[in-house]
Amino acid sequence: MMFDSNPFAVAGASLPAGFLQGFLVVMALAVVAGTLFDIVHKGSAKYFFANMRKAKGKGRALGGGERVSIAVQTAVIDVLASGEFCNQKRRIAHLLGMYGFVVYVVATAVMVFGYPTGTTPAIWPALWWIGALMVLVGGYWFWFFIRVDVAAEGQSPFRLAKADLFVLSLLASVTLGAVWAATGGGVGLLFWLYIIATIVLFGGVPWSKFAHMFFKPAAAFEKRVTRANGTAENLPTQTRDDPEQQKRHSMELLRDAPMDMGLGIKREAPRHY
Repeated sequence: MMFDSNPFAVAGASLPAGFLQGFLVVMALAVVAGTLFDIVHKGSAKYFFANMRKAKGKGRALGGGERVSIAVQTAVIDVLASGEFCNQKRRIAHLLGMYGFVVYVVATAVMVFGYPTGTTPAIWPALWWIGALMVLVGGYWFWFFIRVDVAAEGQSPFRLAKADLFVLSLLASVTLGAVWAATGGGVGLLFWLYIIATIVLFGGVPWSKFAHMFFKPAAAFEKRVTRANGTAENLPTQTRDDPEQQKRHSMELLRDAPMDMGLGIKREAPRHY
């Protein structure tokens, strides 16, 4: 059955020795190189460390225990639970895609490197399929029903933009991989389309959102640190008790208004296009 067979072993029998292993190594190197290029080109690391230097010496000093607590909160809430998403549907879709992709990639690496030609324990093909299906459910749910420009602005789900490269290449790669595996896993048109889509996914890191998954945990940790020590990322504190904050509002009404004024708009989804 397709759910307990290793499609990479089937394809490997018709490919030059080491082809799939070499391909995965090249894709891993492409991610590393693309991430470094993305960080340097966009200046995200430069901004991040400059902000750290600006906040250094300001605010109260944090103890070792506090920093450990903040690190744990960052790992559990911001990374493992994707706590930055207020929209619960988007969070669930993101978690499906994130954990599904991790399981899918790990299972792929194990089957390609550990069992390139021989019998593969059924657990690994099963995990590969579970991961792939999680990615497809989360990805297509997000693409057709959750995207802001579709759900809130009424745009067509088939409207494409540069920012969609990561999601589209991910869905294309996993979809073609699933169809290829379901049809036997041989070396044919579907296999090469799967390879091309995977090259676009991992080779397109500098032009997609792929790199942010490596940088975001550090940024989330620093954000929590600045909130804890009172520097608040060098941004104005959100309180109208501060006279300086009150002066920022041009409307007399807002100068003494409570911080939660106007939040009634959150009671319904923005679907007024």
